[in-house]
Amino acid sequence: MARAHLRCRRAPHAAARAADGARRVAGLSGADLSGALQRLLADPPDLPVVGGLDALRAALAERGSAVVQAPPGTGKTTMVPPAVAALCEGRVVVTQPRRIAARAAARRLASLLGEPVGQTVGYAVRGERRTSAATRIEVVTTGLLLRRLQRDPELPGVGAVVLDEVHERGLDADLALALLVDVRAVLREDLLLVAMSATVEAGRTAALLGERPVPVVDVPGALHPVERRWAPLPPGVQRLDDRGVTPAFLDHVAATTRVALGEGSGDVLVFVPGVAEVDGVVRRLAGVEADVRPLHGRLGGEQPGPGAGSRAAAPGRGLDRGRGVVADGAGVRSVVDAGLSREPRTDHRRGLGGLVTVRVSRAGAEQRAGRAGREGPGRVHPCWSEAEHAHLPAHPEPEIAVADLTGLALELAVWGSPDGAGLALMDPPPAPALATARATLTDLGAVDAAGQVTDRGRAIAGVPVDPRLARALLDGAALVGAKRAAEVVAMLSEDVRPPGGDLVAGLRSLRRGGPGSGPWRAAVQRLSGYVEEPRSPAERLTDDLAVGLVVALAHPDRVARRRPGGTAYLMVGGTGATLPRGESAPGLEWLAVADVDRRAGEREARVRSAAPIDADLALEAAAARWGEDDEVTWREGRVVARRVTRLGAIELASSPLAEPPVEAVGAAVREGLRRDGLDALPWKESARELRARLAFLHAAVGEPWPDVGDEALLAGVDSWLDLSRVRSGRDLARLDVVSGLRGLLPWPEAARLDELAPERVVVPSGSAVRVDYADPGQPVLAVKLQEVFGWAATPRLADGRVPLLLHLLSPARRPLAVTADLASFWESAYPAVRGEMRGRYPRHPWPEDPWSAPATARTKRRDST
Repeated sequence: MARAHLRCRRAPHAAARAADGARRVAGLSGADLSGALQRLLADPPDLPVVGGLDALRAALAERGSAVVQAPPGTGKTTMVPPAVAALCEGRVVVTQPRRIAARAAARRLASLLGEPVGQTVGYAVRGERRTSAATRIEVVTTGLLLRRLQRDPELPGVGAVVLDEVHERGLDADLALALLVDVRAVLREDLLLVAMSATVEAGRTAALLGERPVPVVDVPGALHPVERRWAPLPPGVQRLDDRGVTPAFLDHVAATTRVALGEGSGDVLVFVPGVAEVDGVVRRLAGVEADVRPLHGRLGGEQPGPGAGSRAAAPGRGLDRGRGVVADGAGVRSVVDAGLSREPRTDHRRGLGGLVTVRVSRAGAEQRAGRAGREGPGRVHPCWSEAEHAHLPAHPEPEIAVADLTGLALELAVWGSPDGAGLALMDPPPAPALATARATLTDLGAVDAAGQVTDRGRAIAGVPVDPRLARALLDGAALVGAKRAAEVVAMLSEDVRPPGGDLVAGLRSLRRGGPGSGPWRAAVQRLSGYVEEPRSPAERLTDDLAVGLVVALAHPDRVARRRPGGTAYLMVGGTGATLPRGESAPGLEWLAVADVDRRAGEREARVRSAAPIDADLALEAAAARWGEDDEVTWREGRVVARRVTRLGAIELASSPLAEPPVEAVGAAVREGLRRDGLDALPWKESARELRARLAFLHAAVGEPWPDVGDEALLAGVDSWLDLSRVRSGRDLARLDVVSGLRGLLPWPEAARLDELAPERVVVPSGSAVRVDYADPGQPVLAVKLQEVFGWAATPRLADGRVPLLLHLLSPARRPLAVTADLASFWESAYPAVRGEMRGRYPRHPWPEDPWSAPATARTKRRDST
């Protein structure tokens, strides 16, 4: 599917260009390199990877693609791109998983060339680009490369792509690798492709790059020894709570950093999981005798500038799995590792794919520790105990196995392979997660029923945010204006969490320059470029309703209406939600919820952030969830038939349905019986007795006598009861259950029912005594002892299969004996019973010979006088 799609996009000159490229690489004719690149390759720095460059050149000459396996610190990010540039014409695009790593890699290589960034070496990240016509090596984020591939898979002007850090198994990296393999096979046989990995995943990667595995260039590491100095948590301190990283844990990280600063010369690199944590540690280190600088992706291209920051970040590694704080010195010799990592997961609170804080893996911890050993012996201070270390996961989970796949599903649909079939993915996307993602895209109108991308889906894919937020931006611009839509989407994408969860107040704070306003303004500017102000603006909305509408467009399933008579809300998706304790929304019937969570064991979710919305806007935002259905249900013993208008799970209106379909009525009654049980039927005594007799025959004889247990009767209720006209409990009470059960009797065996399982048995006294079939395995006959004198053997039922269990009673109808062997009772037990009962009941017959004594139902003797 994907390759057929790409063939349709092949330019007429692609084949000729591919042939020329193949001849050029095969002959290693060389490319027009700048003098700076030539000098670097002629006199490279002393890095372990230099010894593997000849093998890389040979592999690319032979196969056009290769895998470089080298541990961190070997110089692969620095030296492989110049070596590749010497083999091809056009630009060499080098990917990095994060913005800070892309900037750092470009700075490092540009400094080796003696040039500023933007000449021979440049970079491009979200919202920022520093390149020129002279740029031969461009370092980009993997996500940016994906957008370029989707715009033009031929990558015009690009001669080679170097995918760095593929071992991290990020969604973007896995997908970029798969798409580039597809492009090389169909459009660009001349495109050189190098995948660089730090782990044994290199073998799997090599198997994906061609019809047979491509060469793997293995570069050994040369790190200096690194000493571990464990810093376990103080008693009572937790790393995480429901709000994220705890202040007490940041105190511990800062205290550990102070210890590291006092141990000797050299920079101290601190790994914490996010921007807020970076800033928190920086504040806690105020007053130390060191130049403390933050490093994270939101800092501009000039940050952190010369000094510690640039030296620490220059190699482009060490910050790979987190953010850093650097204290000035003479190169990084000490690492403080908080042991946390931000990894993509489905952020259930925000309903978006996002970064969630988790424990770092052992492999990630090793990479971080290695940052201290690049320039000489170093130290690492893990902020956990040695015992905890053994229980960390060995490797991070591939993102494709755990992350929200909505963005991936859209990328696959745009590429022309909705299920990923035919693409060289390291692991297939899990089917349930992919199905959920496609359902979300269908709701957004981004894909059709077959999963093929729509024009709307292409527009959504063109906005570099989560597809839900892209939808809110594109649709919201026409309703609230492009600027306000971009402001709200930027607030949601940057995960700004205003105090009290009031998003309207949060927007006003950001406009005034409050916390987080810098990154927010940059995001607003970037997003504004994807929409235009509408020519005919809609009716002017207040900021309150404008924020609510954009939030609702992003999360239509979280539009919420207050439940009648209460303070809790019900969301379109069916989940109940409450405001935080002490918070209230007086007069607000409708809310658009952006951030919500539900703790284990709690029935309803808690709203973290929301904005007001009115009924009309709620209907507009969640129009795909609007529906009108005829509903026939069984409630409290009666059929309720209504025509109901709903917005998802929220009932908007209803009216009685005068003539509900007969099939629907039957289904409602069946469901009511399944829920309430068969006791809802009018079980008269005769019906219960008949059912018990049938149950006995089914147990004793089996087929063709029917199973009349609850499960069987409920499963086949239509075969023995006519439920089509039942409308109420009174209709149900009129059902003839006896006739229904008799309809189950097999023919011709039904004629023998009274013979095989008689309702009554005539005893020697002449009485017809009722048989109790309550226990299907053992029918019981309770009879006074005097009425069975003369019975030599116990009667048997079901063609002699089952003996009656006789409960022999006293004249006062109290049990004297229980037996299924009457002859044995007369012989052994009766004399003792006679001896005891004669004195107690002297006026009742207790003959010495019960075999020949006349049976009687009249137990009182008549006086002879």
